[in-house]
Order: sequence, then C-alpha cells, then structure tokens
Amino acid sequence: MKTKVTKKNCWEFHECGRELGGKNAFELGVCPVATYIWFDGLHSGRNAGRTCWIVAGTMCGGKVHGSFAEKIRDCGKCDFYNKVKEEEGGSMIPSVLLLRKLELHR
Repeated sequence: MKTKVTKKNCWEFHECGRELGGKNAFELGVCPVATYIWFDGLHSGRNAGRTCWIVAGTMCGGKVHGSFAEKIRDCGKCDFYNKVKEEEGGSMIPSVLLLRKLELHR
C-alpha cells in the first residue's frame, strides 16, 4: 500500500509563522503568499503556498524579497523551491505561466 505524501506550503516547510493566524503574523505581518487566493490549489498548495517564488514581498532569510526578477536567483537555491520541483516533477507549472497568471490579477 502506498503512503500518501503530504505536500507542505512554504510557511509550513520554513515554520515562519507568517500565515493567517500564525505565531508571527501579528508581529511580522502576514506574508503575501498566504493571501494570494489566485494561486490556490496550484501544486496542491493553499493560496500561493507552493508557488511562493512568484510573489513579491516575501520575507525569506530575514529580508524582504521584491520582484520575481530580484528574487529568482535566491529562490533557485531554496530548499523549499527545490522540494516542490522534486515533488511536482514534470507537472510543475513553469514560472513564465505563473507570471502570466499573476499579471491577469493586477
């Protein structure tokens, strides 16, 4: 019998506590990833929890990351990003398509 793999959202993986109702949400603010409803369900995540590399204004490693162009280099080295790539394999949505979806909601 196969064991079901639970796919984590970035805030669960990093345990940052910046999701809605999280332990650090009041002090540090809610991360935009946790409220990006337009990406809900992508890569089996809640809101943008499994597409965080697309969303500007995330706080990773203690500093705010801006636009996709500014953050993609750092995200490419991120353990979470690489875990999502591994888990999604060939069904991972290319970043260029995610960016187009993002543009539709601006």
